[in-house]
Amino acid sequence: MISISRLLCDSTSPGDSLRYAHGHTNRDNGSERPVVVWNCTRGCNLHCIHCYANAGNSCSPDEMDTPTGKAFIRDLADFGAPVILFSGGEPLQRQDLFELAEFAKSCGLRVALSTNGTLIDEETARKIKETGFAEAGISLDGVGAKNDYFRGHKGAFASALTGIRNCTALGVRVSLRLTITGYNYKEIPAIFKLVEDEGIDRVCFYHLAYSGRGDNLRKQDISHSQTRAVIDQICDWTIDLHKRGLKKEVLTVGNHADAVYLYLRTKDTDPARAARILELQRLNGGNNSGIKIGAVDDVGNVHPDQFWRHHILGNVRERKFGEIWLDTTEPLLKGLKDRKSLLKGRCAACRYLDLCNGNLRVRAEAVYGDVWAPDPACFLTDEEIGLTTQSKNMFA
Repeated sequence: MISISRLLCDSTSPGDSLRYAHGHTNRDNGSERPVVVWNCTRGCNLHCIHCYANAGNSCSPDEMDTPTGKAFIRDLADFGAPVILFSGGEPLQRQDLFELAEFAKSCGLRVALSTNGTLIDEETARKIKETGFAEAGISLDGVGAKNDYFRGHKGAFASALTGIRNCTALGVRVSLRLTITGYNYKEIPAIFKLVEDEGIDRVCFYHLAYSGRGDNLRKQDISHSQTRAVIDQICDWTIDLHKRGLKKEVLTVGNHADAVYLYLRTKDTDPARAARILELQRLNGGNNSGIKIGAVDDVGNVHPDQFWRHHILGNVRERKFGEIWLDTTEPLLKGLKDRKSLLKGRCAACRYLDLCNGNLRVRAEAVYGDVWAPDPACFLTDEEIGLTTQSKNMFA
């Protein structure tokens, strides 16, 4: 995640200790501990066209039950993971969600929720607050019919908006999530207006990951020039909100070229700000799949992040999460943890590799069939990343 509001405005937020520090470590061996996304169910009441989890109407018959889920949560806490994010599918369809979240809290984990928001009535909002979720992440991919098209359900926007309002009425921190595609990239102003009008605390703009049903939208991804224009727009809105005294956390997710672009757009006009961006982003470390972010699916399979569901590192029913996460005999995990020497092409030659860490590897694999190929969504020019004819030939 790239905190646009932190990099451009020095606005702090609860997640900064995870993004702009050296990571949570374990007292035994000092290795970093990841934030863990638990896609705790594949069942969902919607059918989103870009769902990386391929969620559907029914749950898996092998979905982890309550005792197994609690054992997994206890293992995460013992391992020293700082956060568990309950995601799906739609996690609110699990009857034991609040029991599991309360247990995670009792184990010392910070708990967060990722939901489509359509099931958050007043009673559910109250449970979210009482359970102590740090935030309710609610996904919208446009306003009105645009969101309903993405969600595959007429009325999804209205239901999600009701869910947002039920949360904000109780003081629950809401994080709005939008995945940018060619269908909705012009919705950015409307989303910022919604954030302001509804008193939403946080908004995350996700670049499209070519994973699950999201891979079907590959041809509908926006161009590099459109991406630059979108980032400019997000930056301008963020600065405007800050100048007007409206404290909003604004982030982009899934393309660490964003941070480099922020540096490049400020280095001539505000050198001090640019230097601060470099400092913070070096602390961030760029893409952290397999390092400071991991995922577990509904049946217990461990993945380098939530977009790697086609690659299984192990299963928490057979081995503890920590044992799987530290087992670098697994080739992909070993590579992701120390990937710089494995990267190819533009990524290998980029002068800003320490800022982005090769970006989203799952996207490179989807397009080129090679995990270590360049990320096709990098929108920086050859000149901007310091690519010369010689380096092109060297890393071809």
